[in-house]
Amino acid sequence: MTGLPMTVPAAGLPPRVRIHEVGARDGLQNEKASVPTEVKAEFVHRLAAAGLTTIEATSFVHPAWVPQLADAEQLFPLLGDVPAKLPVLVPNERGLDRALALGATRIAVFGSATETFASRNLNRTVAESLAMFEPVVARAKEAGAHVRGYLSMCFGDPWEGAVPVEQVVSVARALLDLGCDELSLGDTIGVATPGHVRALLGALGAAGVGVDRVGVHFHDTYGQALSNTLAALQHGVTTVDASAGGLGGCPYAKSATGNLATEDLVWMLDGLGIETGVDLAALTATSVWMAERLGRPSPSRTVRALSHKE
Repeated sequence: MTGLPMTVPAAGLPPRVRIHEVGARDGLQNEKASVPTEVKAEFVHRLAAAGLTTIEATSFVHPAWVPQLADAEQLFPLLGDVPAKLPVLVPNERGLDRALALGATRIAVFGSATETFASRNLNRTVAESLAMFEPVVARAKEAGAHVRGYLSMCFGDPWEGAVPVEQVVSVARALLDLGCDELSLGDTIGVATPGHVRALLGALGAAGVGVDRVGVHFHDTYGQALSNTLAALQHGVTTVDASAGGLGGCPYAKSATGNLATEDLVWMLDGLGIETGVDLAALTATSVWMAERLGRPSPSRTVRALSHKE
């Protein structure tokens, strides 16, 4: 569709956004069947060719926890020529050892803002999980790695309900105090609304957490992911997590549906004149290709619209 979306900039938005692509990790870990290692590698290569500069590659967790990513040792060496940053998720020191041994230079830890999710996901209290992350972050930093701290359940929890903003700020501050370089604020079950997003970002700012160290990770359970993203951009956030084709959810929170689709995000950002460096046509083709290998259509509205037009 020539000339669409039409570019109409809006005041008060950043000129450029860095998309933190999570489809290859957060997306594929939720598939019922394991995807062949070679297909995963091709997926990452295609995402990079489409212009994505940060692509979360895999997770060095115990295979019993996430069997879909049991091939991390086999996959990561296949990505040495990918022209993008390739962060990996590590749950503990053992996972860090495995990642560093393969040359990973960007790692992420995955924490929770609520006690129930921490218990179900990490089998620890929030305080115990932070204690577990402390040596992981310290050793990663000593090795020269960049460390991202994921914080889940920032806007609501399926067991506890509403999560107080102050509680989220406290855990977020603790992750940064451990040495994390950036935070990703997760709306794990997709219940956030724009006012809530602004309130949390404002409270974090008041606690000394600047938007330059914050990314947002929205799920689209209630159709709010794009509106919440726009609210975050209006607040100055410039890092947005998204998943090619809208893949993914959360295996430990059954009410969580797919992540914000990268194509839907790029369509909105293109229309606002915000630079991403992403070729939407190439990205859409990549998601169509992956959907064929998964044996089902992409849930991304933009992928469906553009592939239907073709």
